[in-house]
Formats: sequence, C-alpha cells, structure tokens
Amino acid sequence: MKVARHQHIVTLLAQSHSLTTDELAAILGVSKETVRRDLSELQQQGHIQRSHGRARAIRRNHQDNEAPFHARLKSHYAHKSDIARHALAWIDEGMTIALDASSTCWLLARQLPDIPLTVFTNSHPVCMELGKREKIRLISSGGELQRQYGYYVNPALISQLKTLEIDLFIFSCEGVDRSGVMWDPNGHNARFKSLLLKRSSQSLLLMDKSKFNRSSEVRIGPLSDVTHLISDAEPEQVP
Repeated sequence: MKVARHQHIVTLLAQSHSLTTDELAAILGVSKETVRRDLSELQQQGHIQRSHGRARAIRRNHQDNEAPFHARLKSHYAHKSDIARHALAWIDEGMTIALDASSTCWLLARQLPDIPLTVFTNSHPVCMELGKREKIRLISSGGELQRQYGYYVNPALISQLKTLEIDLFIFSCEGVDRSGVMWDPNGHNARFKSLLLKRSSQSLLLMDKSKFNRSSEVRIGPLSDVTHLISDAEPEQVP
C-alpha cells in the first residue's frame, strides 16, 4: 500500500509541478501526518523536493532549477560577503585549498590576499579572480565550461584529484534539510562537492541562514561529514 501511494505521489507531483501537503492528503484520502511521513521518505530517496509546505517532483538531468551565477551572487550578498570574510581566518600560507563554484566562494576569492597558496576550483569566476594573484598557484578542474552557471564539468575529476592533497575544502550548498542532509540543484556540482569532502583533510561549509531547512534536487551528503560551519544562522536553526 505504501509503495503504491509513494508512486502515486511522485506521479501527481510530476503532473502538477507542485502540491501542498493538504492537497495531497485530500487527493489520496489519507491524513496530513501520513503525507508528511511519505514526503519525508521520498525526499530522503531523492525523488522529491520539499519547501514551505509544498512538494514537487525532481526533474532528472536538467539544470532548470539552478539559478545562474549572477542571480545567486545578488541573493543575500551582504551576509555571504561577511561569511566569506570570516572564512579567511581558516586559510594559512602554504595550504592547498579547494573552492567550489558558489557565489560565497567567489566573494571569498575576492578577499583572499596574495599569499603562497595552492587553490583548486571548478569555478570560472574564481579562476578569473585568482588569476590576478601572482603568489597563488591556481589549478582549474577544467572540462566543459557551463557559462551561465559559472563552473566547469570534468568527467576526469577523480583522476585529477589523485595528484592533489587538499588541506581544506571550502564550499556552500543550496540547502540543508531538517534531517541534516546537504542538497544542491545540479548533479555535477553535487558530485564535485561529495568527492571533495571525501578527499580533503578538513572541510568548511559557508551558509547564510536562508539555506537551512531547505532541500533541492540532488543529495550531497550528511552535514556530519563537514568539519566546520560558518553561518549567520542562530544555533537553533542548525540541524
């Protein structure tokens, strides 16, 4: 019964784009509590996305739900810039760090002093910014450039990382849900972050408070995999 209901929910969401918990309960003829449990399980399985009392099906292999880089940069700009400034304290001369393609990491790159460092990134804007620094050794992930989103996609990433020992991976994500799971809107970025989390000695997640209790298209991994967190969120907001 539950399996059939789950399949029905995914079908309904695919047909309707999004539905509220109340609407699903009425259509299925079950309680809202049952629907909430179903949605929670489907979200953990990566079939749906939940946000603000609504749910929608995840569209596979599309970037439709990923905001362009310039749009992400404008969102919560002041908070992100402040969070990036605090992250500078974690970076010392001689380190090898990795930066993701988030707008917060670009703001960090802008504030990064010209000191002896090795920086590995899949971000085109970060490459453009750090290319101006003479003392920083810059390594791009390379691959195909997704111009609208500001990052490179490289199928050979795993082989490339075998030659690097990364001291600190600094990144952001689309959201962390109530269960403490990190999410991103795009599979390429999610895989990049998941891989770097495993390959780095330490990790630093940069997140403004708007991203807590949110999910997205693709699961990155549990928040417990992250070594440190910098955020403007109150402690009770963090799962």
